[in-house]
Amino acid sequence: MNELIILAGGLGTRLRSEVPDLPKCMAPVNGKPFIDYVIEYFLSEKIERFIFALGYKSDVLQNHINEKYATLSFKFSLEEEPLGTGGAIKLACSKALSENVFITNGDTLFKVNTEKIKNIHFEKKSSCTLALKPMQNFDRFGVVETNDDGRIIQFKEKEYYSKGLINGGFYALNIPLFLQKSFPDKFSFEKDFLEKYYTDNNFYTSVQDGYFIDMGIPEDYKKAAEELK
Repeated sequence: MNELIILAGGLGTRLRSEVPDLPKCMAPVNGKPFIDYVIEYFLSEKIERFIFALGYKSDVLQNHINEKYATLSFKFSLEEEPLGTGGAIKLACSKALSENVFITNGDTLFKVNTEKIKNIHFEKKSSCTLALKPMQNFDRFGVVETNDDGRIIQFKEKEYYSKGLINGGFYALNIPLFLQKSFPDKFSFEKDFLEKYYTDNNFYTSVQDGYFIDMGIPEDYKKAAEELK
């Protein structure tokens, strides 16, 4: 299991005040695009093949990858129109060479231990395994509750929490089990797959307390520049 889908097709509307003319994962952080931090971290985690799921201003990211990472093993998955996170993942899965892939967001860096997630994913015969990040005093994210075995028992909506486990946006996905479901062309991976099917599917978790930044809003974009120096 050494393929990673990077979702990099979002419009980035909340970040337009800082980065008006780029896909948000291409926003410069200390002189280089944010997505470089993502790629370089996962190369250190022994990822061997990347699938870039592209949409908005895809040519910008394609040109960057072709120039800077020409020796990398990669494929582009191009949306002709916005498909939502689920549609983007479904399309990108058609480019995968194996039955199980990792997935992450191009505007999030979560320094997970991919080996631990992979081991849980295979041991539990999981449909989808989520990396959860412990957080304190937050209201930007919903909370994921699990049983003692790490199986998901509830997704809770965004509100203020003094502490909890959030969905860090990093997944191990069994492609055949995912594609057994009937989805429209455009759908949300989070709402229409995870939250809809967790009660009747094997969705497991790996709690990971590695570095986490989601730079989708101006405040956290500025924080990324400080933290990733």
